[in-house]
Amino acid sequence: MTAAPEVAVSTVIFALRREGSAERPVLSLPLVVRTREPYDGMWALPGGPLGEESLEDAARRTLADTTGLEPAYLEQMYTFGDPDRSPDGRRVVSVVYWALVRADEVGSAAPRQNVRWLPADDLPRLAFDHNLVVEYALWRLRTKVSYSRIAHNLLGETFTLRELREVHEIVRQTRLDPANFRRQVEADGAVVPTDQMRTGGAHRPARLYRYNAEVEPVDLGPIRS
Repeated sequence: MTAAPEVAVSTVIFALRREGSAERPVLSLPLVVRTREPYDGMWALPGGPLGEESLEDAARRTLADTTGLEPAYLEQMYTFGDPDRSPDGRRVVSVVYWALVRADEVGSAAPRQNVRWLPADDLPRLAFDHNLVVEYALWRLRTKVSYSRIAHNLLGETFTLRELREVHEIVRQTRLDPANFRRQVEADGAVVPTDQMRTGGAHRPARLYRYNAEVEPVDLGPIRS
């Protein structure tokens, strides 16, 4: 009699992290080093077996246990269940979530010895099929960021238009014309100005904006560079 598949939950967590004096942040994700076979010593996505809980509760629990992070944006992404996912012969079905975390949340998370943040587009070989999982999550993020108001989950409650454009450029891997970007974002009512200014740094004071939750999401479409 064939054994019932085991159910696990994993999460791909994206954040923009600036290393040292780098000019721009890098789209990164945390990985956890495995301490048992299979793939002992290799990097893997945070996750674990499903307990007596909902799928989302399991995702949040394993994230808190392994990385100390509690992301505000957490969405179920896909289910991976190929028979040969685990080399030890077990049938493991993984329900994968993806999450977006602000840089200040990353900085405030308690450091853990077995967790490391790595660039999402320059990963080593990961355990199981986790390279494929990350590749799918990147495609999902780059597709969704152009029409859904999720970019602020990488920024915070308020942000400058320059910071918002930088998120789109980093995630979508393209340079955008600042004037075109400003016109298109402001025209669809997606963001509204606040009475606050961003001061300090090398740039002149800039107006802070916030997302307008009362406006339906609009596909930003291709913004010419």
